[in-house]
Amino acid sequence: MINIIVVLPKPEDAKGIRGLLRKNGFQVNAVCTTGSQALGKIDELNDGIVICGYRLPDMMYCELHDCLPKGFEMLLIASRRVLQDCLGDGIMCLALPLKVYDLINTLDMMSQAVERRRRRARRKPRERNPEEEALIREAKELLMNRNHMSEEEAYRYIQKCSMDSGTNMVETSQMVLAMMRG
Repeated sequence: MINIIVVLPKPEDAKGIRGLLRKNGFQVNAVCTTGSQALGKIDELNDGIVICGYRLPDMMYCELHDCLPKGFEMLLIASRRVLQDCLGDGIMCLALPLKVYDLINTLDMMSQAVERRRRRARRKPRERNPEEEALIREAKELLMNRNHMSEEEAYRYIQKCSMDSGTNMVETSQMVLAMMRG
């Protein structure tokens, strides 16, 4: 599910959008009336879509956009006149009066983009810190010395044990070191 936060100055408008989205299969994580409320909710999430109006009680849409962490996209809902000034900011825009069809299709498109980014991030190998790298290297060296393995064989052994046990390579290296030392 894609995280969605609706931020509009009028609570009844925000709740109306939430109801509309829920009817169309979207999950709305939060309804907020200020940018600071939205940022508080965003801190609890990894990624998602923020649907907001042009002017919030405590900030403009562009200030909220500048505060969004990586992984969040914005859908700005405003009048056509206001939207002319907003083009080119990397923000998706919809003009008022809002058409349900346009809102749902735009959110579908944005949701697919967020999902693609999630899949790419999962496929990308996680970066290890120097301590973790040293731990894996130490476990490999121990296997190479004690079991007369090549570096590649030791690495593959740790990798296979890691996959078989459902742990990451750092945890597996810690287990190898604990078992062979103790």
